[in-house]
Amino acid sequence: MEDYAYVLDYLPQGRPEERGYHKTPIVEAVGENEFKLLELIPKPNAVFAVGDKVYIGMNQEMRDKILSVKRRISYSDLSSAAINELPFVLEAIVREREQFFVEFFNKSQPINTRLHSMELLHGLGNKTMWNIIEERKRAPFKSFSDLTERVKTLHHPEKMIVGRIITELQERSEKYRLFTTR
Repeated sequence: MEDYAYVLDYLPQGRPEERGYHKTPIVEAVGENEFKLLELIPKPNAVFAVGDKVYIGMNQEMRDKILSVKRRISYSDLSSAAINELPFVLEAIVREREQFFVEFFNKSQPINTRLHSMELLHGLGNKTMWNIIEERKRAPFKSFSDLTERVKTLHHPEKMIVGRIITELQERSEKYRLFTTR
């Protein structure tokens, strides 16, 4: 269960394909921890901006902008504006939770005899993966900047993680999931 979500798009007139006279306003958002894509029902007169962090947890008193979680949606259900904003919002989440993702580089393991979980990151090749493994044996990485300083062939690890999260969100049949849930 997600406690916080980040706003991707606000549809004050509801979804265009919705029929009827009175359409429900909708907020499209991505969860903070499991990156679930959600459709939220806002409270009346609530104001939203892309990237806003909103509380969606069980404590109703803490919900200052969101009335309820309507449903979980798939990547294909997102509006075009939400799809365009998703990489930027995910990058902000990854930067905010930097230590969690640095631990991925410190502790990731092989999935099977032929595939390491780091190889699932876009743009990370075999040579760079082995450099990361060798460097983490010397000392754990402390931050993304520490990671890029010690592994010279690695650039922008946060963008690699964002790319992987988007791939996992786009493809329901993705066999290996590193950061999202089914």
